Amino acid sequence: MTPIDSAALDPSVWTATSLAQVERAVAELRRGGPVTLRDGEQAALVVAAEMLEQPALATLHAANGAGQGGVGRGIRLAVTAERANALVKRGLVPSAPEAAGNVPEDYRLLALSGALAAEAIRQVADPTADPVSWLAAGISPADDVAPALCRGAIELAKAARLLPAAILVLVPPEGLDHWVDPAFRLEARDLANWRRNAAANLRRVGSARVPLEGAEEVEIVAFRPADGGKEHLAIVIGRLDPGQPVLARLHSECFTGDLLGSLRCDCGEQLRGAIAAIAAPTADGRAGSGVLLYLAQEGRGIGLVNKLRAYRLQDAGADTLDANLQLGYGADERLYQPAAEMLRQLGVSAVRLLTNNPEKVTGLAQCGIEVVERVPHVFPSNDHNERYLSTKALRFGHMF
Repeated sequence: MTPIDSAALDPSVWTATSLAQVERAVAELRRGGPVTLRDGEQAALVVAAEMLEQPALATLHAANGAGQGGVGRGIRLAVTAERANALVKRGLVPSAPEAAGNVPEDYRLLALSGALAAEAIRQVADPTADPVSWLAAGISPADDVAPALCRGAIELAKAARLLPAAILVLVPPEGLDHWVDPAFRLEARDLANWRRNAAANLRRVGSARVPLEGAEEVEIVAFRPADGGKEHLAIVIGRLDPGQPVLARLHSECFTGDLLGSLRCDCGEQLRGAIAAIAAPTADGRAGSGVLLYLAQEGRGIGLVNKLRAYRLQDAGADTLDANLQLGYGADERLYQPAAEMLRQLGVSAVRLLTNNPEKVTGLAQCGIEVVERVPHVFPSNDHNERYLSTKALRFGHMF
């Protein structure tokens, strides 16, 4: 879990313009269009690798060419270190020379042969694709793009809920007008901690009484992040007493488990079990109360599509953690700022947390919410999720 830079979460350092620029760039990447990133004297055209098609690749080659004033260094692919390691293990990418001594810890930059087609580049980015063996001849390590541009391009792809891999082509800053509309241009510094900033700045946008089976006194409160993304929901059960630690559950949305009853995970049981536990009368006979935060962070923050890709990798032998790493994501991409901010706006400063995950305890505490007790939240395994739960315990440190 990345340490939190409190200064970066100061809303005063953000403007509506800088947030809007990021949001426009994210939307353009999801369309397969190019955006530009600048860092000092370097500027780069950026396209999400997952969305790359042949016309866009032709544009990138043209931008690279000397005829249009291009820098001429070639097409580059920025991937996370996790994804690069997976490519090395499969023999598709040579490892970076250890003697160089300047290999970054969090990403790798790869030079791509001009002969590689868009489909082949997409295969490099996607571990669920079936790359052909000749790809190895068209890829080599590179280090000629500013780290801020590489990290920024990967962060944009993640924000777009795409595979964390991006194509970059360096272009002269004075030539940007020829390639990309000003609405889709960003300074790399605009991306530093922007996701945490948007997550920490939530606005309450609606609420209603919604009786549930087994918990009739319920209010659902919706909170919208500053970047205009998916709303998070607070399911408030009974009457909260902010003067006492509130029984709370942080639940990341799970379409397959919560809605469809998937047997691959224990999410549906955890969701319904938490509602029942919070609504249960207390030992002295009082009505139960508490809050379940339903967070828009599917698949530990990688999104539904990437979670389905992770399932395919698990079917091929990977466990939950390794599948995320092969996709290019970290073990857990979730943020705890939204949960902490929702609790604060509900008047809650201390909780008894229903969880088996010690990271949630640490994450909330780092965001200013006191966790006075961890309340176990365990359900029986089945034939389909036994390995998943074992991985949670052995590799994620969950306490069952």
